[in-house]
Amino acid sequence: MTSTQIGKRFGWIIIGLLLIGGYPQPALADEDSPDEIPNRYGLQAIIGNTYDPDDSIGFVMLSGFALFDYEKIWPHSAPEALRFKVEVSAGSTWTKKKEFMASAGIFALYYLDGWSTDLLRPYIEGGINAIYTDWRVEGQGSNVNFNPQAGMGMEFSLGSGPPFLAAVRLHHISNANLDDDNRGVNSVVFVIGRFF
Repeated sequence: MTSTQIGKRFGWIIIGLLLIGGYPQPALADEDSPDEIPNRYGLQAIIGNTYDPDDSIGFVMLSGFALFDYEKIWPHSAPEALRFKVEVSAGSTWTKKKEFMASAGIFALYYLDGWSTDLLRPYIEGGINAIYTDWRVEGQGSNVNFNPQAGMGMEFSLGSGPPFLAAVRLHHISNANLDDDNRGVNSVVFVIGRFF
């Protein structure tokens, strides 16, 4: 199966899951309870490098994010450890000439609390962004694309204050065959950040 076929299938799966899941409905203020999981916010750096079609594109983005209790956003029951994450990022390539990139998207984040300690809280996450890149590889038909990602990470504390986070993700860019040319771009990204 080619990268184009994988990208197309993955894009349709994500679109289908979003449609099946329904539309988000934030909870009303009077529905708050003392046991409510608080919203959390932070900043993170996303540092990546392509590995397919080649390893010639390195990039860095600064990202703001918000983390919500999943049930507060989506109107159905969910595991206690599940969160809904929103990210907005902007940055540039650092290889060759500097070219702008920006993305916005949503993730499901699941804490692996069975493996947590007093200092570490691991998690897995996956989601999809819309991404704009000034650059395109040969055969990539659009500057605006889908950007599915999946990864694992951990929150950790270094003394007092809000926790830090670190993660590694697989990062894919393609247009799901919305353009005749749909050469995908695959990267590994590292994330480091801190909650406020």
